[in-house]
Amino acid sequence: MDETTTAPNPPAPPGPASLDMVWIPGGIFLMGSDGFYPEERPVHPVAVDGFFLDVHPVTVAAFRRFVDDTGHVTVAERPLDPALYPGADPALLVPGSLVFRQTPGPVPLDDYRRWWAYVPGANWRHPEGPGSVVDGREDHPVTHVAHEDALAYAAWVGKDLPTEAEWEYAARGGLESAAYVWGDDFAPGGRRMANTWHGDFPWRADTPTGRPGTTPVGLFPANGYGLHDMAGNVWEWTADHHSIRHPAAPATSCCIPRNPRVEHRPDGGSETFAHRTIKGGSHLCAPSYCLRYRPAARQGESEDTSTCHLGFRCIQRP
Repeated sequence: MDETTTAPNPPAPPGPASLDMVWIPGGIFLMGSDGFYPEERPVHPVAVDGFFLDVHPVTVAAFRRFVDDTGHVTVAERPLDPALYPGADPALLVPGSLVFRQTPGPVPLDDYRRWWAYVPGANWRHPEGPGSVVDGREDHPVTHVAHEDALAYAAWVGKDLPTEAEWEYAARGGLESAAYVWGDDFAPGGRRMANTWHGDFPWRADTPTGRPGTTPVGLFPANGYGLHDMAGNVWEWTADHHSIRHPAAPATSCCIPRNPRVEHRPDGGSETFAHRTIKGGSHLCAPSYCLRYRPAARQGESEDTSTCHLGFRCIQRP
């Protein structure tokens, strides 16, 4: 693929209004991975056109400006319709969101409910639930945003959400098939390159406070395109509906998909809520449980879901 993965870098078009975006020149790359989780397979060539992408995830401060200007009420702040959640505990059919709860000691890793809880009153303003605030965390990624909230913000700034292919291409930073956004060594020279879980998941976090959490955007090194937090810190929404696996690789180079987008629900609408692909992993990703702080890693998330480790960034196409 060497002769096809290096594309000429045309000059960037006139820049967007935001100064917090960088130009990503188009090209062809190998999407996916055969070395980790089944949903990342098969590796296949994809072509994308150039685009501008936010340097870092949307921050609490930026999202607050959006809410102040528009009066937007996030999904986590709205009443729930019992008809959409048959069999749910009535006590939980109130505005809230999913919050990670660090366990007091080791637990089996076969049931996420041991460390995740739906917390009434948790939302982007109160990320750990009632009593918690985002004051002092204005430069952290905003969290507890559902897909609808991310789209609303993107529309407000005249942007969009990236497709999975655009996101992964940008995350790779020009490195062909590297395991991480910075290369193949997880901690080059012993240096931490992203906000991921260090310690014993889900109970011992090797951080100054002993607790996991988001960090200010840009705290860790940028990738080859100058993008920060393309691994760890928070998962990020994409525009694509989620498919269990990638499509089969094309038989010939003439059939390489260009700017692919999964616009239709693979479930055909059988589920109450569609699932979108999220990328990048988060501060809760640990090698013992969720080694997904890699450009090829992907997961499906229900559109109505909001959590303490899920955010987004925006794209602007010429």
